Amino acid sequence: MKATLDSVFKVILGIDLDGLSGTHEEGARFTDAFDKANAITSFRYADFFWKIKRFLNIGSEAELRKNIKVIDEFVYKLIKSKIEQFNDPHDDLKPQSGKKEDVLSRFLDLKETDPKYLRDIVLNFVIAGKDTTATTISWFFYLLCKHPDRQEKIAKEITEATQVSSNSSIEELAAKINEETLDKMHYLHAALSETLRLYPAVPVDGKSVFSDDTLPDGFSVNKGDMIAYIPYAMGRMKALWGNDAEEFRPERWLNKNGNFQPKSPFIFTAFQGGPRICLGKDFAYRQMKIFSMILLGSYKFKLNDESKPVKYKTALTLHIEGGLHLRVFPRSRNEATAKA
Repeated sequence: MKATLDSVFKVILGIDLDGLSGTHEEGARFTDAFDKANAITSFRYADFFWKIKRFLNIGSEAELRKNIKVIDEFVYKLIKSKIEQFNDPHDDLKPQSGKKEDVLSRFLDLKETDPKYLRDIVLNFVIAGKDTTATTISWFFYLLCKHPDRQEKIAKEITEATQVSSNSSIEELAAKINEETLDKMHYLHAALSETLRLYPAVPVDGKSVFSDDTLPDGFSVNKGDMIAYIPYAMGRMKALWGNDAEEFRPERWLNKNGNFQPKSPFIFTAFQGGPRICLGKDFAYRQMKIFSMILLGSYKFKLNDESKPVKYKTALTLHIEGGLHLRVFPRSRNEATAKA
């Protein structure tokens, strides 16, 4: 969670939050407040009195308001600093320099300076890119621990794609991960997709009806209705995925040549489909593949307790209750190649 948040802030704001090392105290407070606000908002679905609590500013809604204040103060401070930096004629980020690698700088270059608007942009990216990727990677490692043969197959693919030697360091491995090697990771891409099929980051999603309409199956909906679809259930339907729908089988995503073959987004709905398909889909895959290649190329993973079942945590995204506890072992690349 900390690592994906660091990545999102680097892309959106162009800053090193450094949450993973824990040296940024303000960032740590923001992260804690953000996670608590996420959970409290999710529980509104089961709390019939949340509007009353919000009006009276009591209970969970009072706690939510405190967390939102922490979030706003942190984000507004960063936005203010970014605007000042952007407008500084002596700074490298000044408009005429053309150096606008982060998203916020691009908005500023378009003269978007409303702090509230920019805050909403930042938080939308954080919501979309932090928990979703982190939970998917967690479920991915859970499945690989349950299927060690698949873990070794990915380790072999990493070795073949990067051509790293058996005594290479993590830094040397990371340096080999680029567009070319990422594109060679067909089985890893398939395994991540299979993870999202079984454990979609957003297990239940909803749409608002803008006007009276009739769905393709003849069901009528009215303006103002909320329609929910369930990627978690759809990913396990035998009618869509066959009799082995509940099995973790990355091979279903590969063609006869072993290359990744995408499925229809209206069957594989983890990223939605049509004109509202997730804008961050490619970024998410890229981020997860980089994380996975560095970790699986350097270490082997086992569940800390094989007999302990994983449980879901109630939130907007599909978390593992209590986190995923793993045992980590240094990997010999020669061993990975031989076993695979």
